[in-house]
Amino acid sequence: MTGPTDPAAPTATAAPPASEAREPEVTAPLPAPAPGDPDARTRRIRQIRRALTAVAVLAAGVIVTAALNSGSRHGYLNPRTTDPFGSHAVAELLKERGVTTRVVTTAREAADAAGPRTTLLVTDPDRLGATQRGVIRSAIDLSGGRTVLLAPSSHSLTELSPGVQTAGDADTEHPAPGCTLPAATSAGRAATGGGLRYTTTLPGATACYPSGGHPTLLVLPTGPTGGDTVLLGSETILLNESLADEGNASLALQLLGSRPNLVWYLPSLADSDPDTAPSGEDKSLLELVPAGWSWALLQLLVAAVLAALWRARRLGPLVTEKLPVAIRASEATEGRARLYRKADARDRAATVLRAATRERLAALVGVPHAQAHDPAALAPAVSARLTGEPRDVTALLFGTTPSDDAALVALADHLDALEREVCTS
Repeated sequence: MTGPTDPAAPTATAAPPASEAREPEVTAPLPAPAPGDPDARTRRIRQIRRALTAVAVLAAGVIVTAALNSGSRHGYLNPRTTDPFGSHAVAELLKERGVTTRVVTTAREAADAAGPRTTLLVTDPDRLGATQRGVIRSAIDLSGGRTVLLAPSSHSLTELSPGVQTAGDADTEHPAPGCTLPAATSAGRAATGGGLRYTTTLPGATACYPSGGHPTLLVLPTGPTGGDTVLLGSETILLNESLADEGNASLALQLLGSRPNLVWYLPSLADSDPDTAPSGEDKSLLELVPAGWSWALLQLLVAAVLAALWRARRLGPLVTEKLPVAIRASEATEGRARLYRKADARDRAATVLRAATRERLAALVGVPHAQAHDPAALAPAVSARLTGEPRDVTALLFGTTPSDDAALVALADHLDALEREVCTS
């Protein structure tokens, strides 16, 4: 008859079969996915799709931006362009009134075509180089006709119209004439206030369409030849989209149609400045790059830096991580010894062996740890524990570097024997 089983008593359990015996767990790195792994193939396809999607979105953005820019600003102030920013409408109206319009793209062509019966329109004076400004200034002085400069700034006024300075931007888009110039009084209000204002003390100047006390249209006599120069602070009155507003058409026709011939000068890249570099000297690659590309490269650099900052991982505190496999101390020692041997670092190996032995001996003989590497403190204490033949403990613990591998092995044996003798004494 058996009594009740004591819960605290140990119970015998059958040993698991050998096939089910658990082996020690070893943490090892996960194996790389096989080339035929479906999950790896799926992840690769997803990465490729993301990359292609990003490239497609970027390309679409570039195409849309280029299309919008090309559609709205193509042929700016060109008398042959019919888009909103062209000037085909005013050229057609001038043609109906018997004015012949000739388009030129170089300063030399513009100067050669200028004359007493000609109006020379310079659409972008600030784009001209020093040589081109000099050619146009000679045409102004000698032609005896009219020259119209559209929105010249202080960059070009110094040479094209000395004695005139800019007075900032206009704050009124459609100012009143405010002068007795027949072209202005008959046209009435016009969109001359969308650009610059001017100021001058030259005698005989006619100031019209004032904005804030400074004119946006200035007519200056040109010497004894009978010609004149018109400075117009805004090109709005010549654009197709705004020609029918207020008195824009009337003012444009009277300013450009006072002579039977109109030379429409559109500065172009072909109108190069020969004075920018000495004749026969080769230009560097950076000198051949257009000025606008430097800004584009700067924008790309800023975008790249921002993208790097956005995608970069933040550095946090150090995190301890377990080794994937536990390595025995003997294997680590053997591996380090092989590295010392490969590097022929007997000095370093001897230093490590002696330093470790000194620290262990100091603990055995009662020398403080701070004096473990002091020969005057350690050597006498160790020698006092030795019972055999007298030995030079100082040379053994603080000696020179072994001359070869055999001497290094012998040093390790002597240190080991010394430590054993002190332990057993």
